[in-house]
Amino acid sequence: MLINLSDVTSRDYKTVSMKAEIEADAFVSKLGVFPIVEKTPLKLKIANMGKRELEISASADLTVVIPCSRCLEDVRKQISIQTVRKVDMKDTEEDRIKDLDEISYISGYTLDTERLVYDELLIRWPGKVLCREDCRGICSECGANLNEGDCGCGRESLDPRMAVIRSIFNGFGTKEP
Repeated sequence: MLINLSDVTSRDYKTVSMKAEIEADAFVSKLGVFPIVEKTPLKLKIANMGKRELEISASADLTVVIPCSRCLEDVRKQISIQTVRKVDMKDTEEDRIKDLDEISYISGYTLDTERLVYDELLIRWPGKVLCREDCRGICSECGANLNEGDCGCGRESLDPRMAVIRSIFNGFGTKEP
């Protein structure tokens, strides 16, 4: 949803509150496509702080389906967006880039709520998602989900770089004549 900010910027200390529906059905990034299965409307509060400076407050809750980092089963992960951003409307887009102020969700006097939600999801994206704390993962030989039971494969796959150390420890129990 695109919101015109010219009404708010026209008068100092003016505040506007509104809700905007989140249109995205999936979060798409270089990591993949992750369905958004639940979402609340984005609550926005846009305040003109004077001297063409805006304060944008936004909040929403989204539930995204992300594969478990160990067993690849789907996990429903709730991500809450709570942000307050200050925007100096006197700066041009080139000035913001020079100052490393990457506000990609504002173009001219237009606020792109979908881009704001995308940026906030990207910042809050979890590094590791587990279906449960004791997830056993998948078998490296047959690919079976080890949470559903033992697959029967011999999983004594050690790092080949550790073979020398293993041979040293295996030699401790033997007596040489």
